[in-house]
Amino acid sequence: MTSTDCQGATAREWYGDDSLWVDFAPAMFSPDRGRSAATLVRESTLLDHPPGTRVLDLCCGPGLFLGPLAERGYEVTGVDLSAAMLARACEAVDRAGAAVRLVRADMLDYVEPDGYDLVLSLFTSFGYFADPADNLRVLHNARRSLAPGGRLLVDVMGKEVLAGWIGRPQVVDLPDGSYVVQRDTVLDDWRRLRTDWTLVRGERARTASIHCTLYSAAELHQHFREAAFTEVEVFGDFDGGPYDQRARRLIVQGKRPR
Repeated sequence: MTSTDCQGATAREWYGDDSLWVDFAPAMFSPDRGRSAATLVRESTLLDHPPGTRVLDLCCGPGLFLGPLAERGYEVTGVDLSAAMLARACEAVDRAGAAVRLVRADMLDYVEPDGYDLVLSLFTSFGYFADPADNLRVLHNARRSLAPGGRLLVDVMGKEVLAGWIGRPQVVDLPDGSYVVQRDTVLDDWRRLRTDWTLVRGERARTASIHCTLYSAAELHQHFREAAFTEVEVFGDFDGGPYDQRARRLIVQGKRPR
């Protein structure tokens, strides 16, 4: 059961192009990734909360995490700017029989004061904006949307992790015989990342570029502090392990003071 609202939804820059998300969805949100998301929600110590916890999945995309979060007994809301991705999320949670609320909104504007116990920004859906003040604004919005004592968890590909594997282009084969070539380029002295995608389907090709801000652990930790979060912690994976030379992700968690 779902409900869909529209709150301040706008189209800004590359992420406002619904055709990008639709065309590249098979590579970005593959069945394997969906299964991985379900396993992560089921097993992660960082996502282990009491039943009834009010959870916001910010930039939920096609809803890979929504059903698994609802299955844990959480009260789940998914927010995304893309109408096409929200439509897919609606289909996904309906298939799962999950009670999830869906809202179409821009994370630059979306605030639901004291509405959640946990806000999640997963799989590098934070840092879309070229202006650092806009990314900081997203953190402020999340803090305002948290109840006192609530927590924000942001998961990105940290600079330190990215430096260990970035290199040659990657090729993703799709079930219909088409394929996607992905190539990452570090920009602005490791401040920004551009990911170029090329979808080849038969004799036609479509290209698109995704931009995001790159963060080190120290930089993202400092942003949380600037947004008035307390008890800020840094992890290297969803098992709660340290952010060290073995880290696979950069995960930062902070608390809204009571």
